[in-house]
Amino acid sequence: MNNKFFLYARKSTDVEDKQVLSIEAQITELRAFAKQNNLNVVEELVEKQSAKIPGRPIFGEMIKRIEHGEADGILAWHPDRLARNSVDGGQIIYLIDCGHIAALKFPQFWFEPTPQGKFMLNIAFGQSKYYVDSLSENTKRGLRQKVRRGEYPSVAPIGYINDVRNKSIVVDRKKSRIIRQAFELYAKGNSRLEDISNFLAQRGIMSRGGKRIHKTRVTFILSNPFYTGLFKYGGELHEGKYEPIITKKLFDTAQEILKQRGKPRHKQKNEPQAFCGLISCAECGMMITAEKQKGHIYYRCTKKKIKCSQPYTREEELDRQLSSLIQKVSLRPDWAAELNAMLEKEKTEAAQSSTAFVQESQERIRAIQTKLQRLLDGYLEQDIEREIYREQKAILLSEKKSLEEQMTRIEQKRTGWLEPMAEWIKEAGNLPKIARESNLFAKKVTAKEIFGSNLVLANREARVRFWCAGEDLNLHVLTDTRPSTLRVYQVSPPAHRII
Repeated sequence: MNNKFFLYARKSTDVEDKQVLSIEAQITELRAFAKQNNLNVVEELVEKQSAKIPGRPIFGEMIKRIEHGEADGILAWHPDRLARNSVDGGQIIYLIDCGHIAALKFPQFWFEPTPQGKFMLNIAFGQSKYYVDSLSENTKRGLRQKVRRGEYPSVAPIGYINDVRNKSIVVDRKKSRIIRQAFELYAKGNSRLEDISNFLAQRGIMSRGGKRIHKTRVTFILSNPFYTGLFKYGGELHEGKYEPIITKKLFDTAQEILKQRGKPRHKQKNEPQAFCGLISCAECGMMITAEKQKGHIYYRCTKKKIKCSQPYTREEELDRQLSSLIQKVSLRPDWAAELNAMLEKEKTEAAQSSTAFVQESQERIRAIQTKLQRLLDGYLEQDIEREIYREQKAILLSEKKSLEEQMTRIEQKRTGWLEPMAEWIKEAGNLPKIARESNLFAKKVTAKEIFGSNLVLANREARVRFWCAGEDLNLHVLTDTRPSTLRVYQVSPPAHRII
């Protein structure tokens, strides 16, 4: 009887197929084998998919066609090309038992449809499955060892690069600065997730599809401990051997804000205008709201249940008045130059370090290292449950990271105030620019930081009011001289005093 054969060639991109012949090589060898043995090949079938799990479409279609009698034999390079899982292997043996498959031909393997032949075929399928299973376990073991060495075994997040030359992770100098700035911006508490997405997009960090990063992805970035030098793998926290981008203190601040804003907020029907929530009514004390009328935005007292005689104020006029107030509290250029000179002098003189604290912290870090080793030993000896081990390890690693950052901060204690001071001088000197520009949101943030809740609207005029001994004092001049608070308020009548 002249059997009809399907020529089946398969190769996947999986690790176990690295040493297998290419599709072209398989087909060439099988054609030569078929010609040499006078096999009747009715069709050549090619599949590029792993056989580790059931569900290969071309293989499944071939089995159906064999059941329908289109062929009664299969020609393949080796039994592992047909099956590397127990389901597909068992299906082929079952078809042999039922008589649907009369012959299997392999250049590298002998088979006859006899009890001994089916037994050997079963062993070949079993060896193929064992090879895949053991290879998977060996790969996982290698990854676990890599993780224990502090090497991240996956694709690095934004801000890092996978160095394929030495299989390590290095900092992307350009993007890492942007990621750090995004954390700093969000940690201030004035930005939404959408604002961070826009911030990243403006600096060239987009999704793989070239679109703005969605706020859920922004949440993932802001909550990823990878940027502090710690990474999660297999549900467990590990200490990485790569350069952190941000401090753990900055990361913890961002997590606290994410936690506070965890509940979803629904968009309001009427969007609030730029200066809403900033100013209160001088007459009744209620907050100033806004509404759009005839193409213009007007600000007024809410005065729903309280009679109030305060009139409407157009946004353009309120913008002009706030700009004037901000301009008054700006730092003069000559004062800024003098303060900067003082800072430079202080930087050269400040060199004291807190040796005792550093030594104590180092001792505590060594104690934590000992605890981590004991914890690992207890887990390996099965004296500690897996979940307890993971939880305690995360606590100890977090404590260690905090101590390391405290050491860095305490060594810079004498100079730690210099950077915030320099930043304040820069911001105070930048106030005239903010006052001149048309960014209303920036003016609102600046006014809130300077005046707090003391801005009031009276007779279409924005004023700064402070309370002293039961009297409200209207701001005349605001000057800054102290390096710590940098605020001294000078007021005009009726008080005629300095506070």
